[in-house]
Order: sequence, then C-alpha cells, then structure tokens
Amino acid sequence: MNWLEVFKEKGAFLEGHFLLSSGLHSPNYLQCALILQYPDLSEEIAKEIANKIPKDLKIDLVVGPALGGIIIAYELARALKVRGIFAEREEGKMKLRRGFTVKPGEKVMVCEDVVTTGGSALEVASLIKEYGGDVVAFSCIVDRSGGKPIFDKPLYSLIQLNLETYQPEECPLCKEGIPLVKPGSRNLK
Repeated sequence: MNWLEVFKEKGAFLEGHFLLSSGLHSPNYLQCALILQYPDLSEEIAKEIANKIPKDLKIDLVVGPALGGIIIAYELARALKVRGIFAEREEGKMKLRRGFTVKPGEKVMVCEDVVTTGGSALEVASLIKEYGGDVVAFSCIVDRSGGKPIFDKPLYSLIQLNLETYQPEECPLCKEGIPLVKPGSRNLK
C-alpha cells in the first residue's frame, strides 16, 4: 500500500506553514489523527510496523506519549499481543497516570505517531528508565527525521519521509509572511 497516497486521500498530508511539536517550522504536516480515526487503517498500520520488528526482539509493553501516540501505541501493543499504555504531560513533564506503571526490567517499545526530532519519545524513554524499565526500541507511523540518528535503540516506522524543516529564525515561509499554523497537541512556549 502506498501510505503517502492514503495520507493524501484522507486529507492527512497538509501543505502550508506549520509549527511542529519540536519547535521547527515546515511546509508539510502529517495529521495522523485523520488516518487513525479509521480503525481498519489503524490496525493495518500497526500490523505493518509489527512485521518490521525482529521476532527475537522481546517486548513486554508499548508506551506512547499523549496525545499523538495513544492510538498507535494501543494498536501496536495489540498487534504484538502485549500491554499498551500512555504517558501524558502534567505540569509540562511526562508522567504515568491513571494507575499505569512499568515494572522493573520490563522490555519497552516507545511508540509515537510522527518522529521529527524525537523529543516526546525521548521524554517517555527517560520516564520508563525512572521506573526501571528497559527501552529496547522505538516505533512510529511516520519517521520524518531525515535519517538523523536520534535514538540509541532501533526505530521502526511505517514510512520514512524526508520533509523540509526549518529553525524559526531561518524559515523562508516566515520571511514570505505566510501565516504559521500549529496543528499539533503540544503547547509550545
């Protein structure tokens, strides 16, 4: 399946001037929520990601950061037949709430919707380590990191896209006066 075409068909591949959760600017934004609203597509995406994970990689738990990682973490956990939970921000810091916990020594995959700089996923990984969990891998629907090494463990993604990003002070879209849109869920300072 050509997943980029699916994103475009569902109106989930946006073009314009966007403020990413990383703080970077981009002419493109992938609104995974518009894909994940379809349970059949969510399930298929998770199965395709799961099929890329080596069978000998032991995973006990999948953890996604709220908000974007919740659905895909759940679907990936279901595909892997393991437990799935999410971390959420409380006073600006990732926390496990709602009775969720990580047992010492549990093998954890951190799952995100989109990875650009990996900021949220790295915050979740740090949280997992505080509980004594062992982060063994990362996963996402869309890897838009441009191949930059972000994580100290493997990253498994549905698709990899090399989309332009800019530091705010160097953004040509800002210089052209194109209005900036922040479609993500994280409140930036």
